[in-house]
Amino acid sequence: MGAGTIRSLQRQDRVTLLGILRATGVFTDDEIEIALELIDSVLDRPEQSDYLIRVYEQSGRVLGYYCVGPTPATAATFDLYWIAVDPEVHGGGVGTILNKDAEDLIRGRGGSLVIAETSSQPRYEKTRGFYIRRGYEELARIRSYYRPGDDLVIYGKYLS
Repeated sequence: MGAGTIRSLQRQDRVTLLGILRATGVFTDDEIEIALELIDSVLDRPEQSDYLIRVYEQSGRVLGYYCVGPTPATAATFDLYWIAVDPEVHGGGVGTILNKDAEDLIRGRGGSLVIAETSSQPRYEKTRGFYIRRGYEELARIRSYYRPGDDLVIYGKYLS
């Protein structure tokens, strides 16, 4: 895969990111709606600092994005709210590039702990593996959090 760039979210990215979120086949309609709310928050209120969104673009094509933000009432903890990559390029390193950039951004803003929450459902198995391969640890699990049989799995990574 050739070199790409990571840049700030732009209004024209919204439709592409919606397509990526849908194409993954992982996120529910409710989850996609929440992702769009965060995207819209960044686009409509550029002065806000709760959510930071960056996109990965290669040859003029957006291939993925992430959304992070400082965790309220903490000194140096950030939440990794979303990381999504176009399924056509899964396994090509885009997710790794986005994750590294997110960690660098968090470090640059004084963050030392990244929290990522996900589901225990089988469709999230690749997501959980993604975090583990990048040095995240399962810090907690809350049984039947989302619905019966669907646990909340909380991963964390301490940044040095």
